[in-house]
Amino acid sequence: MHQELMSLPKTLAEDVAQNLVMVARLIDEEPEQAYAYSRIALRLASRVAAVREAAGFAAYATQKYSEALAEFRAARRMTGHVELWPVMADCERGMGRPERALEMAGAPEVQKLDKAGQVEMRLVAAGARRDLGQLDAAIVTLQSPELASNSVQPWTPRLRYAYADALLAAGREDEAREWFAKAVESDKDGATDASDRLAEMDGVDFVDALDEDGDDDADIADEREAEYAADEPDSAPDEDDDRADIDVDVDVEAADDVVVDVEDDKGPADKA
Repeated sequence: MHQELMSLPKTLAEDVAQNLVMVARLIDEEPEQAYAYSRIALRLASRVAAVREAAGFAAYATQKYSEALAEFRAARRMTGHVELWPVMADCERGMGRPERALEMAGAPEVQKLDKAGQVEMRLVAAGARRDLGQLDAAIVTLQSPELASNSVQPWTPRLRYAYADALLAAGREDEAREWFAKAVESDKDGATDASDRLAEMDGVDFVDALDEDGDDDADIADEREAEYAADEPDSAPDEDDDRADIDVDVDVEAADDVVVDVEDDKGPADKA
């Protein structure tokens, strides 16, 4: 990314980098705002592959799959790299074309992916099989040396989770429970909700400990608020207190306080 931005005038490169940093920061929690920042970066530097890739991921996060696919294709044309192949296939799924995703899963590009990319492609292919109602085929697709391995890799929790979920959908509950448990074992960062799924299968209900006292606390608060309001004189609302809606066309200067590391990279996401 650094080399790509170096091709731009310094001020423009800084503006683009700031917007890309905001995309990376917001894409998980505030995808619509991340998308807004990506559109600014795209207007500023549409010929930079990193910008097209970031715009693709932001569109993907907001389920704008056709737009995401177009951006990923543009980034791939610019770089010649295959890393985006799995997420491009997943965009085909999102657009209701699982058959096309399966075609991509069998393409020569898959052999050029690293191990993480190949596992990602396997997850997408299994999802496409499920889209087509082919549960048994989805299960077979996920069966692999990576699934059987006791070694825990970054992809391990999601692979085990997808396998457990497919088994459960096929009515193989005992096996599903076993693999949800294995997913929990490997999921130290909480990347999946495997623990909740396992608890649900075991009939465990989670009750918020605050709920029992929450109603009483709310009643007391309401009573105090009513007493306070009764003692206060009526006053007209201050028209200047109205809050404006957030403008999604974000000013690039809003990111001026961000310390930019233009060498940061963000990997693809998938939907199982």
